[in-house]
Amino acid sequence: QVQLQESGPGLVKPSQTLSLTCTVSGGSITTYANYWSWIRQPPGKGLEWMGVIAYSGSTTYMPSLKSRTSISRDTSKNQFTLQLTSVTPEDTAVYYCARVPPNYGLGTYDYWGQGTQVTVSS
Repeated sequence: QVQLQESGPGLVKPSQTLSLTCTVSGGSITTYANYWSWIRQPPGKGLEWMGVIAYSGSTTYMPSLKSRTSISRDTSKNQFTLQLTSVTPEDTAVYYCARVPPNYGLGTYDYWGQGTQVTVSS
């Protein structure tokens, strides 16, 4: 059973960098055909896909966020990390990490973290 757990600060000041880590257990982030995504849900809005890191370490980002988003990984800790720079109150959301199951495309997720609330406010 794969489990994902987000961690990071719940409050970030405007213009600062938001950094969240997803710790994966029950499976390796380097296992072939596994893709690991960050998704967020602003208050009152739908889910927004932010980006993905593949088992190979390659990354793809939502075009509208690409200039501010970076996803990296620490294979020794079986973790992947989201960094979002120059945050504004519009980045306030519940942030989730999730796995795209093998042989499925983005938009299909079989395992999710519980989500972590991040508020951008001075």
